[in-house]
Amino acid sequence: MQKITLLFLVLFSQTIFSSAKITETEKLVATCKVWGFLKYYHPEVAGGKTNWDNQLLEKLPKIEKAQTKEEFSLILENWIDELGPVKEIAPIPAQKDVKFFDKNFDLSWINSDKLFSKKLSKKLKFIEENRYQGKQFYVEGSEHVENVNLINERYDDPNFEDKNSKLRMIFMYWNVVEYFFPFKYLMSQKWDETLIQTLPAVVKAENYTDFYTAMKKMVSKIDDSHTEFFMYKSSIGEGNGRFFPAKGKIIDEKIVVTEILGDSVAEAYKIKIGDVITKINDKTIKELISENRDLICASNEAAYLDKLVRIVLVNINDNVKVEFLKDGKYETKDMIWFDYHESHRNEFKKGAQKKKDKFKLFDNNIGYVDMGIIKPRNIPAMTEALKNTKAIVFDMRNYPLGTFREISQFLNSQEKEFAIYTRPYYSYPGKFIWDGSTKSGSENKDNYKGKVIVLLNEKSVSQSEWTAMCFQTAGNTTIIGSQTAGADGNVSQFDFKGFHTLFSGIGVYYPDGRETQRIGIVPDIEVKPTIKGIQEGKDEVLDRALAFIETGK
Repeated sequence: MQKITLLFLVLFSQTIFSSAKITETEKLVATCKVWGFLKYYHPEVAGGKTNWDNQLLEKLPKIEKAQTKEEFSLILENWIDELGPVKEIAPIPAQKDVKFFDKNFDLSWINSDKLFSKKLSKKLKFIEENRYQGKQFYVEGSEHVENVNLINERYDDPNFEDKNSKLRMIFMYWNVVEYFFPFKYLMSQKWDETLIQTLPAVVKAENYTDFYTAMKKMVSKIDDSHTEFFMYKSSIGEGNGRFFPAKGKIIDEKIVVTEILGDSVAEAYKIKIGDVITKINDKTIKELISENRDLICASNEAAYLDKLVRIVLVNINDNVKVEFLKDGKYETKDMIWFDYHESHRNEFKKGAQKKKDKFKLFDNNIGYVDMGIIKPRNIPAMTEALKNTKAIVFDMRNYPLGTFREISQFLNSQEKEFAIYTRPYYSYPGKFIWDGSTKSGSENKDNYKGKVIVLLNEKSVSQSEWTAMCFQTAGNTTIIGSQTAGADGNVSQFDFKGFHTLFSGIGVYYPDGRETQRIGIVPDIEVKPTIKGIQEGKDEVLDRALAFIETGK
């Protein structure tokens, strides 16, 4: 009797479980994954033989009505069957000399007992094993660098009165990141969780602003300093924004003025380098740091604060209230901020900007190179002028202009590999392969023998970080400064009717496999500017470099 009762309870519990209702978000998350998987894996879809967007819009109303796992799975099973049979080609031969990078790859969701029937999971697994092997219809690698490009996609704005139209856009973008972003495995929050958080906000969005704000929050979770999200109907930009007349840097939850951009405006409000801003429109800098976290994408805190300060020093209104802290006293100024031309007048006013030297000689036989303005054609003159110095400081707190090769031939005694790469593997979407490397230098007995110093900070991004990796191969290189932006390599860009966005397109690593993404280039000597140092007109990072050259400490 006890055995019969136990058996009845087991069967009853299984029946209840199998018929349990599934939530709308669970259905949408699973549908997004299946739709994206079939888009890149099923021969009929990946080969461009069906209108995959229209099919999604046709199926979503049916999916919305499904109440149980069985009903939901049956809709997806029938959808797959309607696409026609998949030719069995497994096992697909492994490409010779291909070394896979699988940290981004995860199709374990195919076997979800909670949402999928065994029959559906089996169909999906079969498609994976017999996946499409031709040229992808929706994505392609760009020439030379293998960044992912979108092709044959719909670029229209969603219909904000149609929930399914909005979901189509989110499904498309989420799957592009899922299968082709090289650093998905380094996100602080799982990309699946981001989808779960985003979908309810997208469903509720009633207008352009609500929808793209939800999407912007999703994009911020990529944790990549290359990533930006520009809304074409945004009210802030160089064309119609109002700007503070100076640049600033966030230190100790305050904004410190670091450079005057418009002399006349700054003078009218008695703003000088070193001034400390504590509030903008009655919000503390700490509050602004907190409330913008979900709207700005950055690899690390240093890059986030650098992006944030540029955003909060722009406003949609002319009249802006700014609180300053000076000599221990707070002072609020009701300012008028102007358009880009007026607020950045130093860019247009002859003689307002100090001319910068591409390279120069400091006291004590120390060379200095501004990597943000020196060009390849200037390198022969630079090497001739600085070849006999005891040290050269390469200031890379900026964006270099493609001079790594010429300079590395001067610094290195032999050719050395300094970076290796991962790239999307389109025959098995979601997987990446190790593919290619870059070398620098050449056989050169007359290479530079002095100390090589590289200055870096949060403004050092992408080519700056990559060039620093190159210079590190010289063997006598010391990195001085602070954490870089942590976004190395090339960029994949996506342009739509409503927005433009981008992310790091390939993985960049040191030859031994060490990561640079999110970490950045780690300084040998960490130095950060202070409020006091800026107020005293010091360049504390450069000063520390000069001290190191003289003392070795």
